[in-house]
Amino acid sequence: MHGLGGRMATRVIHPQPLLFDHATQFFTCTDKRFQKLVDRWLDKGLVREWKGKIGQLEAGGKFTPILDPEPRYVGVNGMRFLADSILGQSKMIDVVRPCWISKIEPFNGMWHLSEKEQLHGQFDAIVIAHNGKCANRLLSSSGLPVLTRQMKRLELSAIWALLAAFNDPLPLQRNMDFEGAFVKGVESLSWMGNNSSKLQLKSGTPHCWTFFSTSAYGKRNKVPQENIPNATAEKVKEEMLQGAELALGLPKGGLQKPLYTRVQLWGAALPKNTPSVPCIFDPLGRAGICGDWLLGSSVESAALSGMAFANHIADYFENGGSNPDQFAIGLEETFQEVHGHDIGQFPGMNSQKVDVDESQMVLTS
Repeated sequence: MHGLGGRMATRVIHPQPLLFDHATQFFTCTDKRFQKLVDRWLDKGLVREWKGKIGQLEAGGKFTPILDPEPRYVGVNGMRFLADSILGQSKMIDVVRPCWISKIEPFNGMWHLSEKEQLHGQFDAIVIAHNGKCANRLLSSSGLPVLTRQMKRLELSAIWALLAAFNDPLPLQRNMDFEGAFVKGVESLSWMGNNSSKLQLKSGTPHCWTFFSTSAYGKRNKVPQENIPNATAEKVKEEMLQGAELALGLPKGGLQKPLYTRVQLWGAALPKNTPSVPCIFDPLGRAGICGDWLLGSSVESAALSGMAFANHIADYFENGGSNPDQFAIGLEETFQEVHGHDIGQFPGMNSQKVDVDESQMVLTS
């Protein structure tokens, strides 16, 4: 592990500096338990309400604001710093990084975790807070067939992210001064967001934008995300910038040349299905899974899943591990397709009439 928060990711480019939320763009809240967390973050100055204009942008430059949305929240200095600050408030957790656990195996009633044959400790229980091929690889040799089967049922799609900084504001048409937009009718683009406005960066600094592709485009241009060929990176960059021109109704070449660009492939970005349970726990193996995708996928879903698992495993150990069958959860649930115009459907915004194809989804968590 290199950083905390997963897709609550922020990239800082020095020496300018440039600042991009390059995965989670914002989050919403509908659950009272999660609202208590958000209220504490607000009191501590870690998050604030994002009141910038957001809407739907159709190819050709037609922008329709999303009216009267539920509150949207963002990290004051970016999403990653919110994740870092949460960990700094706890004395109960010892985080080791960088660390990449490559093997988990049971031995003498304990779980042994190792990285390239180097033991990283023995533990009473393990929690997989990850998804995709890395989690599947760990579980494949764990001796946890039921848990492994559930994880392998998860289907994921890929999304390209383009970070681009411009010297001048983008040429938005009159009455189109949005800070974020769901894009419709452009395969290479599903979202564009102005980090500089959202994060309230100093005036006079470059304008930092995050662009996301559709999942259809991600699938068509998927490569190993750990080793993206230069030719693919250049192709994706150009096509996503052309997509921005098309969305904004600009002529070809009408978008100014960015002073900085970087593309990133989120290979396991969007869950396509979910068991709709807060967590999964195998009491016989003393192992479980938590994560945003178990409830659909959003920051709120991630928090609720983590809290549910923490309470569940605490009850299990308080019970002394007896009657384990009563603590089994999520091991047999079937998976259902994730519906909605974006990943996680932004709880609290579902009533908004935003007509975006399901292949055009925005990372929220």
